[in-house]
Amino acid sequence: MEAYLALEDGSVYWGDSFGGVDSVQGEVVFNTSMTGYQEMLTDPSYSGQIVIPTYPLIGNYGINRVDGESVKIQVAGFAVRSECQAPSHILSEETLGSYLKRHGVPGISGLDTRAVARKLRIHGVMRGVISADGKPDHALEELQSAPAYGTLDLASLVSSAHTYDWEGGGIQGEAQGTIVVVDCGVKFNILRILGRKGWNVKVVPIHTDHRDILALNPDGVLISPGPGDPINLQYAIDNVEKMIGRVPLFGICLGQQLLGRALGAQTYKLKFGHRGGNHPVKDLVRNRTFVTAQNHGYAIDPDSMPSTIRVTHTNLNDSTIEGIVDESNMVMAVQYHSESSPGPKDNEDQFDVFLNMAERNK
Repeated sequence: MEAYLALEDGSVYWGDSFGGVDSVQGEVVFNTSMTGYQEMLTDPSYSGQIVIPTYPLIGNYGINRVDGESVKIQVAGFAVRSECQAPSHILSEETLGSYLKRHGVPGISGLDTRAVARKLRIHGVMRGVISADGKPDHALEELQSAPAYGTLDLASLVSSAHTYDWEGGGIQGEAQGTIVVVDCGVKFNILRILGRKGWNVKVVPIHTDHRDILALNPDGVLISPGPGDPINLQYAIDNVEKMIGRVPLFGICLGQQLLGRALGAQTYKLKFGHRGGNHPVKDLVRNRTFVTAQNHGYAIDPDSMPSTIRVTHTNLNDSTIEGIVDESNMVMAVQYHSESSPGPKDNEDQFDVFLNMAERNK
């Protein structure tokens, strides 16, 4: 069945429908990873977005039970150059198409994804529609009246509805302490890593009051990644601000932006964001460069930084801030995804830095 991807500038790209058949709107973004499509699909930070992998062949190793980063597909839609309908992998249980269809998420294949990615790099991210109704003009009219991505509180939609204990860590012996994770759209691999390192992990919804978080007696609090513009999450910023100096805090991605704003900095929207598993970041503390996994469309404004914040990491592609620390208040954060999934695992040591701070504070 023929389908199309229509962008808000009026451009239309035709292809073949696969997966779900409903029409969807979303902010259109691209990811430069060569593998990891299941992790992309289930990453809550992609909520409200139509994702385009720049790697051409997608679905060649199928879908399995172990690579999901949340309990469901989170993207609004998925657009690929070539969909593989005959995957080959020992863990594969279904095709990409059947996975999308089972979750009701529309996909489109046969696109010139290089042309779309190039347009987004030149003009910036824009809203779009995936549909098989054959009426792109009508879809574009509806898109103009839809709320903009940057006005939505998407983190509330993907956050857990209740507090729970993460049981997937496999702690051997007595736990070293308790880490509370504020779920703004947490990926399972963050919880896996904390558990694997020997810590009890409690996950709380994004709306949880700071007093209730501190009542759990955490040795540290991690502010998770998540979708959307942090400016829409003032309630979360207020909660974070009231925990500063009282407990060690670690922010990842959106978590860094929330901590930055709580400390007095401002944030801004990037032209087309950083998404993929191959972004170079310089660690200014150790004077080393690492390849990182990233998925964000907003960043801390360097001109708004208060004197208490020290920049620890910068992006070597565009010099944006990739890490901060406020040692006097036991605050650290990274903009990239230190938990990877997908992407290189070179940066898991940032969890050790945070957990060592939590151990010292005990």
